[in-house]
Amino acid sequence: MTRAVLLVDDDAAVREALGQTLELAEFDARTAGSFVEAKDLIAPEFDGVIVSDVRMPGRDGFHLLDYAHQQDPELPVILLTGQGDIPMAVRAMSAGAFDFLEKPCAPGDLTAVIERALRTRALVLENRRLKAQLETGDPAARMIFGVSRQADTLRARVRAAARAGTDVLIQGAPGSGISKVAEVVHLCSSRAKGPFEKRSAAGLARDALAGLWDSCAGGTLFLDEIGQLPMDSQLALQDRLEEGGARLVAGTVPDLAERVEAGAFSAELYYRLEVMQLRIPALAERPEDIPVLFRHYVAQAAEQAGLEPPEITDELIAELMARDWPGNARALMSAAMRFALGLAETDAAAEGMGLAERMAQVERSLLVEALKRSEGRAGAAAEALKLPRKTFYDKLAKYGLKPESFR
Repeated sequence: MTRAVLLVDDDAAVREALGQTLELAEFDARTAGSFVEAKDLIAPEFDGVIVSDVRMPGRDGFHLLDYAHQQDPELPVILLTGQGDIPMAVRAMSAGAFDFLEKPCAPGDLTAVIERALRTRALVLENRRLKAQLETGDPAARMIFGVSRQADTLRARVRAAARAGTDVLIQGAPGSGISKVAEVVHLCSSRAKGPFEKRSAAGLARDALAGLWDSCAGGTLFLDEIGQLPMDSQLALQDRLEEGGARLVAGTVPDLAERVEAGAFSAELYYRLEVMQLRIPALAERPEDIPVLFRHYVAQAAEQAGLEPPEITDELIAELMARDWPGNARALMSAAMRFALGLAETDAAAEGMGLAERMAQVERSLLVEALKRSEGRAGAAAEALKLPRKTFYDKLAKYGLKPESFR
């Protein structure tokens, strides 16, 4: 979640003091001394919140509030004043201010309101992004969720595989969504209007395979567990692939190359599929995707059950991100459904680890991921995580991480 806060106050001493308070609370504070100075920093894509003094020379905090809501009606603006009274507070809230605080306010009170505003802002932006994905005509963006580099790479490779028109091999851990990715390949391809059939390859006889292939003419046949296809059916499939008519997308959990070496899978069929391979990254490799996926699954389950989605707290997200999820997206979906129906047990201690330990695991994994992405460039990693340099290096020392190890 972003930590950006735009602080606007015409009093330089107050601005500096509040800025230090925000930095100590590990917010990414940006300061301005007037509306004119602040307005260029306010845009619909601004992912943080605004804290502004009300009484300023020229255009005051109410003018700034109006301007901010012209740019984005859902942008949280917290107003401060040293001369506050009940009518002013009523006016502020009626005008759509997120909250109203009287100066001087306790640092804890200010940071608590900002934390709440940032959570609200993050949810608004995430809902917008998901809505945009649902409205786009691109099935890869609409159906493959995630904000990580690995998710971006998977979507790009799915699109490339779809355009190539070749047969495709999809490899992933159990529960990673192999059949869903196969469907996206089909929907992104020129065969999207043709049939899409999916079957387990285990025990699939030659005659049944022939019927399936014919029914998929002009479309796509997805065979999951391709390594379990009987050898005589493998030979028949090779003949069908030579004839054309349909496109094959195959799924596998184990490495097919090992089955080829063991003589259990046709080398000719493997080398044909090997040309276009897609690998689905496990959730453990992309923990930053867990909150996005979990919220999506909870909203989906609640809608299907006709229920209001329950509140998803930061503590719950931290607990979820600390798990290894060997069952991947399928296990996360199951947990989300139980949570949406009020059946989930979210006590972190139940698995023998306290919340602080779990949050530490999450923090370390995010630091590692940021260092990997930046190829060991500490400054770039700190900026990506929106952390002050000193805080970032303190956290590296805490977990014994060295940037040079990631170069």
